[in-house]
Amino acid sequence: MSTYSPSLRIELITTGDQAGVWGTTTNTNLGTLIESAIAGYTSVSITSANQALTALDGLPDESRNMALALTTTTTAAFAVYAPPAEKTYIVYNASAYTATIYNSTVLGNTTAAGTGVAIPAGKTMTIWSDGTNFAFQNTHIVGTVVGNVTGNVTGNVTGNVSGTAANVTGIVAVANGGTGSATAAAAKVALNVISAATGSAVTPSGTTAERDGSPFTGYFRFNTTITKFEGYNGTAWGAIGGGATGGGGDEIFVENGQNVTVDYTIPSTRNAMSTGPITVDSGITVTVSSGARWVVL
Repeated sequence: MSTYSPSLRIELITTGDQAGVWGTTTNTNLGTLIESAIAGYTSVSITSANQALTALDGLPDESRNMALALTTTTTAAFAVYAPPAEKTYIVYNASAYTATIYNSTVLGNTTAAGTGVAIPAGKTMTIWSDGTNFAFQNTHIVGTVVGNVTGNVTGNVTGNVSGTAANVTGIVAVANGGTGSATAAAAKVALNVISAATGSAVTPSGTTAERDGSPFTGYFRFNTTITKFEGYNGTAWGAIGGGATGGGGDEIFVENGQNVTVDYTIPSTRNAMSTGPITVDSGITVTVSSGARWVVL
């Protein structure tokens, strides 16, 4: 009497049995059952929250196939139970809900024998089982990463990352190349762009000796040697904000305009000096507060 293999349930013919007809069984074993296990594909409709894959002795079934496409009418997450046997599957969750794959404790039941794996809606994964527990085939990837990244990223990714990375969620630590923040405002603080949400912009600072070796026009910094803000005008570094200027690195000339076009009051605690001639436009008032002085040279 025939028996059946434990993993793929292939018919094992007893010596001397099926004389003259064993070829039919052999053809079924090789051309249907083993072929399905190596390269077979089937679509499985899940109609309950917990459903076992069909598993038959010596006959085509769902669980023997290499690739499974899961659909569902449950309108909710569901669990699928494979036979308690070693097997590798490629599973495409064609549904809109999470599918969790377990080994059953007994062929055909819906009691989990061990750890299962969850396959998100719309995703394809390769999984394997030792007969009790399922696991993902790949837990370490080196190479090109293309697709969707979901969750909190706390480690390092080694390899070339290219393509379109869509739907990126979670927080990536600054130390791992992220912003360490969930919002743009918080990211500016974490990356030291601003001191606080209502604080100050963080400006580069350093000594004269630490200036950029090959600066570009528009560079801006605070010089701790001369305790002044400075900018690079394309030729030389110079003071920012009303300081003296001149050719090269000279700081000789303090320049002022010649027309007052807006009302202005010199505070009582300040003095002012201008080089004339100065024209105060019609209707415009310059007020020199008591105790203040305005000298026009």
